[in-house]
Amino acid sequence: MAWMEEQNKTVLNEFLLMGLTDRPELQAPFFVLFFLVYATSAVGNVGMIILTMTDDKLQTPMYFFLRHLAFIDLGYSTAVGPKMLVHFVANENTIPYNWCAAQLTFFIFFIISELFILSAMAYDRYVAICNPLLYTVVMSRRLFFLVYATSAVGNVGMIILTMTDDKLQTPMYFFLRHLAFIDLGYSTAVGPKMLVHFVANENTIPYNWCAAQLTFFIFFIISELFILSAMAYDRYVAICNPLLYTVVMSRRFTNDTEEINIIFKALLLIGVYIPCMAWMDKHNLTILKEFILMGITDLPELQAPLFGLFLIVYLFSVVGNLGLILLTKIDSRLQTPMYFFLRHLAFTDLGYSTAVGPKMLVNFVDDQHTISYNWCATQLTFFSTFITSEIFILSAMAYDRYVAICNPLLYTVIMSQRLCQVLVAIPYVYSVFVSLLTIIKIFISSFCGHNVIRHFYCDSLPLISLLCSDTREIKLVILIFSAFNLFSSLLIVLVSYILILVAIIRMNSPEGRNKAFSTCGSHLMVIVVFYGTLFFMYVQPKSLPSLDTGKITSLFYTLVIPMLNPMIYSFRNKEVKNALGRTWKKGANTLIKIYHRIW
Repeated sequence: MAWMEEQNKTVLNEFLLMGLTDRPELQAPFFVLFFLVYATSAVGNVGMIILTMTDDKLQTPMYFFLRHLAFIDLGYSTAVGPKMLVHFVANENTIPYNWCAAQLTFFIFFIISELFILSAMAYDRYVAICNPLLYTVVMSRRLFFLVYATSAVGNVGMIILTMTDDKLQTPMYFFLRHLAFIDLGYSTAVGPKMLVHFVANENTIPYNWCAAQLTFFIFFIISELFILSAMAYDRYVAICNPLLYTVVMSRRFTNDTEEINIIFKALLLIGVYIPCMAWMDKHNLTILKEFILMGITDLPELQAPLFGLFLIVYLFSVVGNLGLILLTKIDSRLQTPMYFFLRHLAFTDLGYSTAVGPKMLVNFVDDQHTISYNWCATQLTFFSTFITSEIFILSAMAYDRYVAICNPLLYTVIMSQRLCQVLVAIPYVYSVFVSLLTIIKIFISSFCGHNVIRHFYCDSLPLISLLCSDTREIKLVILIFSAFNLFSSLLIVLVSYILILVAIIRMNSPEGRNKAFSTCGSHLMVIVVFYGTLFFMYVQPKSLPSLDTGKITSLFYTLVIPMLNPMIYSFRNKEVKNALGRTWKKGANTLIKIYHRIW
């Protein structure tokens, strides 16, 4: 739309539609008549779509095509009908230049689609009548394979085309590329397995594969909803604000939209867990409805002081991390890869501290330290998701510091916005997958009836100790993933900082060395505190009482570290302190202006 606006040599802003008639006395009757026709069409087609989707007896190829026919009928009638009805009651029968192009685009799109859908329906009737015995075979395997292959090739082609063609580097095609990726994702989550079932005699799917398929399918479907919403907003800006289109739909906005989408995909992927809760509840062999959390201490005289202490710690953590997120979003000087990762670090800190903190504080003032079965599973899911994500985000930050110090001239090229988004998206998706895999395995196992968790939150190891069934497989899965997460992320950090150290030693200028150390000093301090806590937790001396020491260590990395990270980056980072000062001054000036206007 914006491109057509630029190419419009005559600077034509609107068209005049003559309508059906220019006789005033016929406007009202025509409006009523065609309003009833359009309303009947919309209700009928929407009803047909819903009916063929919900009724089990209408799940045949014939009604599959009928549903799409109804969708197309609804599409091109809606492209024309509402505007025509408005013209009957409006004195000004004009249509903007971009709206005219949009209306024609949608109308032609749906009309052409209907031609091919009708052809497909004719072929369906031919097979049903001429090959009735082979109907379900022909109209399933061959057709589905053709549809899936066309879909896969089309989406892959769209992704490659919008990435390689310089003329397609616009917000519209940016969103279209992600839409094609999502379409490819959820069709691939279902399609290949269905194709295998057509040719295999054994139509089984393992438990873990079933969970993974459902997880990825819902993951991509939810993502598509948000991408479609972003595309609708993009079209709104292009049509209603064409002169400001490139400003409003800037690269920063599209990247922010993608960043929000990354977070939402990771969080909403956990939405898969909601139906899983009901399913796990049915498979809970001991009908266990709640757990009792022992808490930090059972001494009554310590409850109030500890409540006050950890309330202050948690509030500092929330304010610090939220402030860091907002600061790195709104300050134009902090729009670099380093602060992009720092924003996500603050988000994960806020996530896992909030998964644990509020419930722990409630238990200090509540006599009944209970947590429901489903809430326990939910708490553990969110906690493990955010803590795993943080490990790999810290690794990505170490790689970012390596590139900044060892390849400063190529920094902006290597650490592109797309790479930064990938380095954040992969930890979120991976951590959700690992969390769901391990937690579902725990909660579908049978508990012995003991419901006392010797901890202040639902953790995997205390829960495993309550299981009656064989726990070797669950422990092995947790051990493998924990070892992989810890050592792979630590390897990236160590290699990055060894290379950074070598580069710093080779520097001749003392100023350059000091600048390099200050660049990675804050991150190195966070790394030492975080990994030091984890290693102390898993490699503590046997002479120490493991339970109490484990609680103290858990307290440190669930509440204290999320509080320390914003402080470290605020007090040791001049850019963050300067940004905080600028934001504070802007806020103060705004409040003063509001005060003067009111008084």
